[in-house]
Amino acid sequence: MVIIFIIIAAILGLLDAYILVGVMPKAQWWFKVLFLFPSIAYLVVMIRIIIGDMRQSMLNWLFWLTLCVVFTILIFCIFSFIGKGIGLFWSSGSTILNIIGLFFALIWLGISLYGILFGWKRVTVEEVSITSQKIPEAFKGYRIVQLSDFHIGTYADSPHTVNEIVDKVNSLHPDLIVFTGDLVNSSSEELNQFKNLLSRLNAKDGVYSVLGNHDYCLYREYTAPDSPDKQLAKVVATESEMGWRLLRNESVSITRGNDSISLIGVDNAGGKRFTNQADLPKAIHGLAPDDFKILLSHDPSHWRREVLPDSDIDLTLSGHTHAMQFKIGNWSPSAWTYPEWGGLYNEGSRQLYVSTGIGENIAFRFGAYPQIVLLTLN
Repeated sequence: MVIIFIIIAAILGLLDAYILVGVMPKAQWWFKVLFLFPSIAYLVVMIRIIIGDMRQSMLNWLFWLTLCVVFTILIFCIFSFIGKGIGLFWSSGSTILNIIGLFFALIWLGISLYGILFGWKRVTVEEVSITSQKIPEAFKGYRIVQLSDFHIGTYADSPHTVNEIVDKVNSLHPDLIVFTGDLVNSSSEELNQFKNLLSRLNAKDGVYSVLGNHDYCLYREYTAPDSPDKQLAKVVATESEMGWRLLRNESVSITRGNDSISLIGVDNAGGKRFTNQADLPKAIHGLAPDDFKILLSHDPSHWRREVLPDSDIDLTLSGHTHAMQFKIGNWSPSAWTYPEWGGLYNEGSRQLYVSTGIGENIAFRFGAYPQIVLLTLN
C-alpha cells in the first residue's frame, strides 16, 4: 500500500508541476500557493494513513480527495497534453483543449461533490415484480423488502439517515424483510449506536439475514485478545439482539394458511478474492422440488458458479457490488468485474436480483443511490 501511495503522490506532484509551469506560469504566487492547497491536504491525509490512522473518517477523506483532487487534475492534464501535441500544427489547439479539459474537469468535480455531500444519503425505493408459476396462491402479492450492504459504520456521523431508512422500510408494510450481508465495515462496535434503530425494522414474518464478506471482520489489524472470530461472534449476537434471524447455511419455511415458500440463507459464497463459507447442499437439504425457493446469498457470482448448475432455487437475492457506487444510466464500472452487478436477471424461469446496496464502504454515491428494494411476488 505504501508503494502505491508513493506512486500516486509522485504522479500528483508531476501533474501539479506541469500546470504551474506549463499552463499558468504567469499566475501570481499567492494563486499558485492556493492551487497547491488541495494536493497538500491529500498528501497529509495519505501520510496519516501510512503511519496507521485507519479511522473511517481518514479513509473517507482519502477517497474524497482522490476524486476531487487527483482525478480532477488528471482529467484536465489529459486534455492539456493532447492540446500541446495539436498546438504543434494548430496554434489555437493548445488553448482550446485547455478550455475543454477545464470544462470536463469541472463536470467531474461537480459529480464528485454531489456524491460526497448528497448522493450517499439520497435513499431510493426500487419496486420489482417477481413472477413465477411456482409461487403459491396464498403468496400472490407477497411483499419482500430487501436491504443489502449497510456498512453501518459509514453512517456514524449521519444516524438520521439510518432512521430515515428504517422509517421508509416500515412505511412499505412488508410481509418479510431480508438483509443480504455486509452489515458492518470491519468491527462489531459499529453496531453499538445503531442497534436500537435497526431493531425497529418490522415485518409480519420477521427480518432474516445472511453474512457478507465484511461481517467476518477481516479487514483490520488485531491485537490480542481480540480476533476476527470474536468480532464475528459479536456481530452474530447483535443481530439476534436486534430480532433478526441470521440464516447460516440453513432454510426456514414461511407459511400462509396451507401454502408455504422456502427461504434459504448461506454464509458468504465468495470467489477467489473473498472468504467462502457457504454450504449450499446443506442449506437446501430436504426441501421439496415443488417449493418456491428464495436464496439469500451475498455475492452474486455465486448464482452462476453454483446456484444455477447445482440447485433448483427459483429466486436468488444478492448484493455486494454496490455498482461501485457510481452509475450513469444503465452503466456502471462494476460491469467490468461482475456480469450481474445490479437489477433483475433471468436464466429461463430462474431469477437473480442484485441490490446495489443501502450503504457504502466510503461515503460517496452517484447514480447508484442507497437502495431499498420492494419485491412483490406474482
